[in-house]
Amino acid sequence: MIEVVASMARGPVFLAGELMECLITFTNPMSHLSTSASSEMLAWASAQIHCQFHASESRVALPAQGSKHDVQAESDTVLIPSRGERGQCVLDTPPKILFCDLCLDPGESKTYSYSEIVPVDGPPSFRGQSVKYVYKLTIGCQRVNSPIKLLRVPFRVLVLQGMPEPLFPQDEEVSPSNPFLEDEETSRRDARPLERALDMLMVTTSRRCPHMFNITNMRGKVAKFCIFKMVYRLGEDIIGTFNFSEGDIRCLQYSVSLQSEEEIQQQYQRRPGETVSVTGHGRHLESCLHTASSHFSLPIPLNVTPGFSTDIVMLRWRLHFEFVTSREPMEPPTVLQNQPQVTVWTGVEHVDVDTFSWDLPIKVLPTNPALASYMSHFTGSNSINI
Repeated sequence: MIEVVASMARGPVFLAGELMECLITFTNPMSHLSTSASSEMLAWASAQIHCQFHASESRVALPAQGSKHDVQAESDTVLIPSRGERGQCVLDTPPKILFCDLCLDPGESKTYSYSEIVPVDGPPSFRGQSVKYVYKLTIGCQRVNSPIKLLRVPFRVLVLQGMPEPLFPQDEEVSPSNPFLEDEETSRRDARPLERALDMLMVTTSRRCPHMFNITNMRGKVAKFCIFKMVYRLGEDIIGTFNFSEGDIRCLQYSVSLQSEEEIQQQYQRRPGETVSVTGHGRHLESCLHTASSHFSLPIPLNVTPGFSTDIVMLRWRLHFEFVTSREPMEPPTVLQNQPQVTVWTGVEHVDVDTFSWDLPIKVLPTNPALASYMSHFTGSNSINI
């Protein structure tokens, strides 16, 4: 028996275009003191990255695929990384040979390093109601005259889509400059794609420009709403403020929900006019009668998928507002100065109200992969016995 352990040292989350490294250890667990101990042989091992796509048949109409046999003969030495997986393999990297003819004595182990650039032309990891994209690193091993054994390590991929080009003027520094760095060190820093991408991401999401909106219904103005930016990273807090003192209509209650919209592209919809799938990721509810101002803070979870678009599906983000307003004027309680007795104000039992909603589109971008790894349900490691 040989034990195979694969571990991603930096974590299970990567940015598209980043170098992924994985250490793969092969061990003969038998003790050399055992009377039944013997050397173990492996003919070969290789590894590659692939992305599996799965769609709900009731919502997505995909073009017919040719019949593919998902059976691997015992004597077959060709690695099929998606063998036994659901859905279609929409992306894979060329396989890399780790070794040929490995012999391990009892108690001996050998470690091999696999590295590959995460493809930039693929979709992000996504588990939606209609579509799923799942990335895995698959390691294939085979003994002589034995079937191929597969070890899969799932991981998450974040893709930067929708970044403005050029993101900043050519003469503008992305990160704070250090006068003590030599030109050679500076050029080497700029050549690192991950740091460069994270710098661009930080610049895009750090720019603040207050956006003001007048909230009105058919009876008049309800409030003025202010949000400080429209582009956010995963893990950031969305903060907004309401000013009800400028309104003509009394607002009794409001709620703000962070929602994602999953929409199947028209040519792939099972039924024409398929409704958009909406998923909630947080909600703030507050009663605000006779309140001059209010604010909310909604965190963006680290484990959700930023907005993206492929030929099949589009994911957008929005803030969904709901307001409950009074149809009749409601005077605030009056408090007399120097009043010796305590006054208790009791609200009315029945109020005729109107309700209305409003959707504000926002943009959600990825964050530092190392930060997202803390909230990932993937461990970045797996093992198998051969």
